[in-house]
This record gives sequence, structure tokens and C-alpha cells, in this order.
Amino acid sequence: MIVGSIKENIELEKRVSVTPESAKSIIALGLKVYIEKGYALHLGIDDEEYKNVGVEIKNSSEILSSSNLITKVNCPSEDEISILKENSILVGMLNPSKNKNQIDKIIDKKIKSFSLELLPRITRAQSMDVLSSQSNLAGYRAVVDCVAEFEKAVPMMMTAAGTVPAAKVLVIGAGVAGLQAIATAKRLGAIVSATDVRAASKEQVESLGGKFLTVEQNEDMETAGGYAKEASDEYKNKQSEMMKEALKKNDIVICTALIPGKPAPRILTEDLVKLMKPGSIVYDLAAEQGGNSAFSEVGKVSLVNGIKIIGVKSLMNSLPLTASSLYAKNLFSFIRNLYSKENKDFNINLEDEIIEKSLIKKV
Repeated sequence: MIVGSIKENIELEKRVSVTPESAKSIIALGLKVYIEKGYALHLGIDDEEYKNVGVEIKNSSEILSSSNLITKVNCPSEDEISILKENSILVGMLNPSKNKNQIDKIIDKKIKSFSLELLPRITRAQSMDVLSSQSNLAGYRAVVDCVAEFEKAVPMMMTAAGTVPAAKVLVIGAGVAGLQAIATAKRLGAIVSATDVRAASKEQVESLGGKFLTVEQNEDMETAGGYAKEASDEYKNKQSEMMKEALKKNDIVICTALIPGKPAPRILTEDLVKLMKPGSIVYDLAAEQGGNSAFSEVGKVSLVNGIKIIGVKSLMNSLPLTASSLYAKNLFSFIRNLYSKENKDFNINLEDEIIEKSLIKKV
């Protein structure tokens, strides 16, 4: 059985789905691994490193037409889909709601497609959780980028010339990315506060040294899977009032709020953004999903009343080597769960919650 992977379009995506380390683990299961020539050269990994662990170098057409399982970071292109082997398996972050046309064509070729963003939040799936591994890096990088854009010192400094106050950072959304942003900002000496629709986040925020900003609520804002759900109009009004005071005080706002399968909730309206001080920063990690903030444009820095609104695009391209390493480990864990050593075949066992939930069904 062959696991294959071809190069992504590196102008859009610098991550890879197979590293020499993960390839070695896949081969240890009894599988062959094929990759395209020059697969990870842009990351400083040459083909010899792959060959040394037993990977075979092939051309992209041969890989797509002969592999039993294809790993990708993003959804394949139309040209790639046309070459994919029928009755094979495709695994990646396929974003089925955004790539419906491609996914339908893939399913029509009787290819079983697994999108790792759909994994259930259960203990067995933690080692495969691409959203958590990539979001951790995103939260860290968000703070690093904000500090680079912020034209003041972040920690409090006491000097003979006077005291420099610590920067104040507000994190909206206390999921994996938000919690990492809180931890990173605290390490750099900022005064950090955070808010989230899930009341359960309060303890996590406070454990990292952040102050939790609460909106009084009677409704349960958390899904059975542990994700945030869409807020009611009543909650949004209360949240807006709380934000008015918070935004006047904070220098940096990092937006991380997402709702699975839906556009990002618009939390910062135009009027709210304009309450911030000139020189402040809004860093919108949710920009590609519609944005948590008004004025966010994907891949652009907008200046409004002296406030920088940064719409983030392809953030993992700024940390591609680390992101690839984590993603490849997630993929290996998924492949290990899917492969039966006894039968020497991939076992699509729909009684396994991990397999059933991540398998894309045609609508």
C-alpha cells in the first residue's frame, strides 16, 4: 500500500504534509511513501533526507495515479483531481464548505475524503487534532506580529527617566489560539484580559494570569463538542456594552473567535473599533473566515483614525517548518488509526467515531 504526497502551490501554502520524521513512522507501519521531487526544498529539507528513511521520489502524476492514500495540506486542484486514482483515500484540511465543487468531483471518483478539521473533540483524537496544533502556533505568532507593529515597549520598565507602563492586551476568544496568545503576551510582560462566550473559559484564562471579562448570560454558549456556538442578539448587545469600556483601555486586541462551519462572528463593529486610542492595534486571526472586526481585509493592514487593523492571511506561512512538523505528526496519527496492519489495508470503519465524523459525505 502506498501513501503519496505532492507539492502544494508554495505561493499560497508553504506547509507540507509529510516530513522525513513522519515518513519514517509511516514506513514503519509497513507502507510505502512516495513524494514529488523537490517536495520540501523551500523548507530547507532536501530529497536525500527523505530517501535516507526509505521514501521514493516520483513525479506528481505517478504519485496521484498510483497511491492508495494521498496526503495534502489543502484541497487538490481541478487538474490534480482529474489524475487521482479511483477508490483511493484523500486526507487533509479540505475545507468542504469552501471547496464544495472540488469535493463533489472527488467523491464522484469514489475517493474517500477525510477532512481533519471535522475531527471530534475526544481523547483518542487529540494526537490528530490539526486545529489545535496549528492554532497554538497562530496564537503565539499573533502576539509576536503585534509586538513588531506596536511602536511602544510591551513590559513595564522603570528607568531613571521615568516609568514606562505595560501594554494592555485584550484577547477575544479563548480557544487554543486565544489561550496561547494570552500566555505569550503575559510572558512578554503585558497586562492581559480576555473574553469568550463559553463560561468554562474563565478558569483557563485566569490560570494563565489573564483577567476574564464576563458577559452575564443564562444561555449555554458551548456545543457538545466543546466549541463556541453562535450568540443570541441579547448576548451580542450585552457583549457590545462590555467591549465599549474594554476597548478604550487596551492597546492591542487579538481576535480569535470562530464558529465551526460558519462565518466568523462580527464582534467589533465600526463604532467599537473607533473607540480605541490612536496607535492601537487590532489583529484579526479570523479575517479569512469573514473577520471578528470591522475594517478587516484579508492580507492587508488598514489604518482607521490612527488604529491599525491587521487582517491575517495564511499565517502558518510565516512558521512553515514548525507548522509542517506538527501537521505531519497529526496526519501520521490519523493514518495509523486508519491502517490495519493485520489486513495490510486501510479500514474505513464507520463505527469508529474519528473516521465517521471526519469522512466527507456528499450533500
